[in-house]
Amino acid sequence: MHGFVDAILVVLVLTDLLLLGSFRLGASVRTSALQGVALGVLPLFAHHHGLGADAVLLALVATGAKGVLFPWLMLRAVRIAQIPRAMKPIVGTAASVVIGMVLLVLCRELAPRLPLPYSSGSTLVLPVALFTIFCGLFLLVARRLALTQVLGYLVMENGVFAFGVAGLPPGSFTIELLVLLDLLVAVFVMGVTVSHISRTFNSIDTRQLTELKG
Repeated sequence: MHGFVDAILVVLVLTDLLLLGSFRLGASVRTSALQGVALGVLPLFAHHHGLGADAVLLALVATGAKGVLFPWLMLRAVRIAQIPRAMKPIVGTAASVVIGMVLLVLCRELAPRLPLPYSSGSTLVLPVALFTIFCGLFLLVARRLALTQVLGYLVMENGVFAFGVAGLPPGSFTIELLVLLDLLVAVFVMGVTVSHISRTFNSIDTRQLTELKG
């Protein structure tokens, strides 16, 4: 089981780097969908106590939400708001990947200094979860479009999800379901916000929000 968990975590790292290096919005959303599918199957292999109903339920909900529903909502927002497919990030894609590699090394060095009360048997869980959270935070601050910032928020939550599933003892799946519910509400709210920003400013470049006074 640990081999499957490590493989999923490696996929998570690769998709994080792809997101940092992508300048096409559609490709970024599809990469996040791939990341969501990988995380969706993680509960099935995270623990060696056998498959329980809670693990199967969480896998189904996470795969459907992260791998299908959220990407579909974002692609739909791209079409409705007529968002440009090519992004113009504040930090270039090449520099973003380099920063991502530095973050990955830092997370790998930091993780052993953070002892956990529970170990799933994989030493990659904590560094990969931290790396994913930092990548999401980086996307939040280094991208201009509101929708890419929604994407960064989703990536951050993916890191929390990975740690919650593989880094905590069995029985915490209910908490993850609540996180997914909160995230679903947040995505809908952000979708409405993006739509209003697009209609008001004819753009979703967040730099234009600095024009607001009051």
